[in-house]
Parts: sequence; structure tokens; C-alpha cells
Amino acid sequence: MNSLTDPAIAAVLDSLHRKARGDTFVFLRALPAVVWGAFQGRSVVESAKPYLKDAYIPIDRAQGQALYQFARARGARRVVEFGASFGISTIYLAAAVRDNGGGSVVTTEMEPKKIIRARENYARAGLQREIELLEGDALETLRSVDGPIDLVFLDGWKDACLPVLQLLETKLSAGACIFCDDIKGFRKTLKPYVDHVRANPARYASVELPLGDGLEFSVVL
Repeated sequence: MNSLTDPAIAAVLDSLHRKARGDTFVFLRALPAVVWGAFQGRSVVESAKPYLKDAYIPIDRAQGQALYQFARARGARRVVEFGASFGISTIYLAAAVRDNGGGSVVTTEMEPKKIIRARENYARAGLQREIELLEGDALETLRSVDGPIDLVFLDGWKDACLPVLQLLETKLSAGACIFCDDIKGFRKTLKPYVDHVRANPARYASVELPLGDGLEFSVVL
């Protein structure tokens, strides 16, 4: 069984990936603010943040397929995602959980517009039963998440990826898979994260996968 071939799920993913191409125009609108922010010493993300509420900033299809396959191979029944956006990655993960016999994907989002749209997309895909969307700051909402967690996908604000992982570490199952997106584009910001998962080989086996903008893949040993 492969739920990614389900007509409803496939149609929603096709639509979302197509709409995500419009991110180019969002980033162009943000460009003047980014340039001005640079003169004032602000980071690109800080300057562009007011515009990002309209941006999908999605994983691509290859990354989505990889997440689905890793979740199936792991037999993941309990998944945590940091950064739902409009729900593309959540749908790939929830499809895997459903095909593994059921379970839940706990995901997080702060932007009200994205929360509304993500819930609509989950319902259109018929995966709302497999998804629990927590509203607010992930460093607060994820404190109440129970383990054992089989897979974690980190794709929210990059400076929060390491704190989110550290919040979840005691709840990770042996053999749990952890993915952190955009390793190349945010190499400086994510360096503490990468150092953390690579510095303790008795705890993690970790490598960067050549998918999208770099996907750090770690396994709990």
C-alpha cells in the first residue's frame, strides 16, 4: 500500500507543489526589506519575516518521497514535525503513518493563516485523523508531546531546530530517524545543530543527504 498514489492525496500534493512555485514572487517582494535590513545589521530571515506568512517554503517532491520511504522503513507510528507551513511535508509523513497501520503526526505552526490553510489541506487529503496540529511556539507546545517518537522532521526557524531536538531527545525511540532541512542554505545558523548530532557517535549516526537544500539525516543509536 502506498497512500501517495491515493487520488485525493496526490491531487492535494500536486496543487500545493504547484502553488509553492509562487514563493519566487514572495521573495522578490521581500528583497527591498532584506537589502535595507542588511544595512541595519539585521539577518535575512529577520528582515523577510513579515513576508514569509505567504510563503510555502516547502520541501520538494524528492524530499517528500524520501521522508515517506524512511518513515515506512522505520515503521514510524509516532512522528513529530517542527514547522508545518501549509502542510506539504505533513501530508507525506501522515501518509506513511497511515500505511504503517496508523498513528499520529504531531506538527506545529505559529502563523494563523497557515494554520487555517494547513487544516484545510489535511482534510482535503483525508488525513486529518492522522495529524495533530499544535498552534503556537513549538518550544512550548511540544513540551507536552509523549514518546516514544519514531521520526522527527525539523523545518521551522533554523535557530530553533537544536532547542526543539533537545526538548525531544529523552522521548526518542532507539532507531528513531531525525531530519533537519536546509543545511546548505543555513549552514552558519545550523552549525550548532550539526555539531550536536555529529559530535557524539555513541548517540547519533548522522550524515548530510543531497536532497533539496541539504537534509541532515540522523539515527538514534
